[in-house]
Amino acid sequence: MESENIFTEWFLWQFWEMPKFLFSVWKNFMGFAANFFSVGMLLKTLFSPWRKYKWVYPKSFDPMEIFGTFVSNLFSRLLGAILRIVLIFIGFIFQIFVATAGMAVFVFWLAVPFIIISGFLFVFSF
Repeated sequence: MESENIFTEWFLWQFWEMPKFLFSVWKNFMGFAANFFSVGMLLKTLFSPWRKYKWVYPKSFDPMEIFGTFVSNLFSRLLGAILRIVLIFIGFIFQIFVATAGMAVFVFWLAVPFIIISGFLFVFSF
């Protein structure tokens, strides 16, 4: 069994294994964010009634009741569209946040050794 230098093992772990793992975790978070808000489904059902609230038209010919049912159904569809648009917007904002946070963690992980070394050099230079 061949033993490697501890520096080589650390270097491979820091710059190869952990970035692959962090990228995998980041990809899982992106998938979660996409599935949590289900933007595709919200777009498909954009003008569906909110929570399936819909009124049944009367069997008899009563113009006022038909008009009232039409307005109620229209209001339910408009309310559904407005709330779905708000959820789609929140979903996009959350997706951008997850992407930005993932990129920040990824870059910070790669920069940590250099930050530590420059901190030591700064402290010991005085």
